[in-house]
Amino acid sequence: MIELTSINGEKFFLNNDLIYKVEQHPDTIITLVDGKTLRVKETPESVSNSIIEFKKKIYTNYSGEIR
Repeated sequence: MIELTSINGEKFFLNNDLIYKVEQHPDTIITLVDGKTLRVKETPESVSNSIIEFKKKIYTNYSGEIR
């Protein structure tokens, strides 16, 4: 999950697998796979970088053990 900031300043976490697309209009609009939209303060580039960093953590920490 990635941490984002809504337009009203509230922090929240979003499951990045639910993201369909991210656009700049001039605010950043995130469209989810179910069609819902979220408006956030972060730039599209920042959202993309957060997803990349999150996935790096998951895949580089993978030990192969079943928990």
